[in-house]
Amino acid sequence: MSEVFEGYERQYCELSANLSRKCNSASLILDTEQKKQKFSEINSGIDEADVLIRKMDLEARSLQPGIKATLLAKLREYKSDLNKLKREFKRISSPNANQAAHDELLESGMADAHAVSAEQRERLSMSVERLNQSSDRIKESRRTILETEELGVSILEDLHQQRQTLLHAHNKLYDVDNAIDKSKKVLTTMSRRITKNKWIVVSIIVALVLAIILILYYKISHH
Repeated sequence: MSEVFEGYERQYCELSANLSRKCNSASLILDTEQKKQKFSEINSGIDEADVLIRKMDLEARSLQPGIKATLLAKLREYKSDLNKLKREFKRISSPNANQAAHDELLESGMADAHAVSAEQRERLSMSVERLNQSSDRIKESRRTILETEELGVSILEDLHQQRQTLLHAHNKLYDVDNAIDKSKKVLTTMSRRITKNKWIVVSIIVALVLAIILILYYKISHH
C-alpha cells in the first residue's frame, strides 16, 4: 500500500466529513450573509476534494497492477461520495433553497433533523473507520520497516565478525609465510655449508692420495 495514497485518503476523508457537516448546517441557516459565507467555504472545500481525488488517481495508476486495481476500486467510492456532496451543495445553493428549506422544516419538523443527524453520524463513522484502517496499515508498515532494520543491523554485525575472523586468519597466514621464508633461508644456508664441507673433504682426500702416491714413488725410486 502506498503511503502517499494513504495520506491523500486521510485528508479526503476528513474533508468529506467536514463538507457533509457544513452542507447539513447550511441548509438550516436563514440569514443570507451567513449562508453565502457557508456556501463559499463549501465550494472551496469541494474544489480541494477534487484536487485530492485527482492526486489519488495519479498515485494509484503509478503503482503495480495488483495494488492499482484495489486503490482504483476504493477511489470510485470516493468519487461517488464527492458527487453526492456536489449534488447536495447544488440543491441547497439553488435560488429557491431558502424557501424549500423553510417549507421542509415546517413539514418534517424534528423527524428530518433526526434523519440528518443519523446520516451525518453514519458518514462520520465511515470516515473514522477508514482513518483507523489507514492508521493500522501505517503502523503495520512501520513495524515491518523496524523489523527489517533490526535484521539489517544483525546481518551487518555478523559480517563485521566474519571480517574480523578473516583478518585474524590472514594475519596468521602472514606469520606462517614469514616462518616459511625464514626456514627456507636457514635451509639454504645449511645446504651451502654442506656443499662447502663436501668440497673441503674431497680436497683433503685428493691431497692425501697424492701424498701417498708421492711417498710410494719416492720409496720405489730409491730401491
